[in-house]
Amino acid sequence: MIRGADGYFDFKGHNLAYSDFGSSDKALVLMHGLLMNRHMFDRIAPEMASRGYRVITIDTLGHGASDRPEDMRLYNMPAFGDQIAALIDHLGLDRPVVGGTSLGANAALEFAHAHPGKSRALFIEMPVLDNALLGAALAFTPVLLGLRFGQLVLKPLSAVLRRVPRTSLLVDVGLDWMRQDPGPSRAVLEGILFHRTAPPHSERVEIREPALVIGHPSDPLHPFSDAGMLVEEMENARIADANSILEWRLTPGRLDDILEEFLAESFDPEPSSAPKKRSLA
Repeated sequence: MIRGADGYFDFKGHNLAYSDFGSSDKALVLMHGLLMNRHMFDRIAPEMASRGYRVITIDTLGHGASDRPEDMRLYNMPAFGDQIAALIDHLGLDRPVVGGTSLGANAALEFAHAHPGKSRALFIEMPVLDNALLGAALAFTPVLLGLRFGQLVLKPLSAVLRRVPRTSLLVDVGLDWMRQDPGPSRAVLEGILFHRTAPPHSERVEIREPALVIGHPSDPLHPFSDAGMLVEEMENARIADANSILEWRLTPGRLDDILEEFLAESFDPEPSSAPKKRSLA
């Protein structure tokens, strides 16, 4: 397995952490989900690196090993998109493919709108858009209440869980929510909820980069209807239908192949490429 080299870079006076897998000039930049970290890509990053790509995973501000100030004003989707751009500049990447999961998917959309042409394509898994409002409210309101009023319990619990060795990817993805100090995590949630959670329709339709959008069924926080809507909005987008939210975590072969095909087309486009709206399901 290809191991990632860890590094840090400065973003407006704060240290942001990243891992760098592979050495190809064909780069893929990935951002994690909300209150998670770059370790959620510890399987897919070395896999894509073994297939000839360089994969860089980032801990955005307030997550993982990056700085975690307790200031909600620092946390919003446009800022997360700017952090992707800063990482690209720091590493001197030549128009990588940029993407992420959930929070990372929305941040990639913000990045694409604010920095047109800085990436050659987008990889969007589980976007959280207009149809996710009810699911997001139901999911994150109790989390925010727990982070605000449960610090006496959560703070020592997070310290204990940080000592638990990383073993299973699925287990650790869940534990990473509780391994973080609750204060900064609360600030992250408050900042995102206070600001906008994604570019609006009027901005999404302006994104021209080719995009691979992964949608999942039966997920109220990441409804498939949002993935479908995004593909209709973005003129160069295509959709791939995952069997479930767990497919890429438990039986990843099919989706790995779909992503590899998309990366190959992104870096080596051919005039005879298939129609832009085709489904890869």
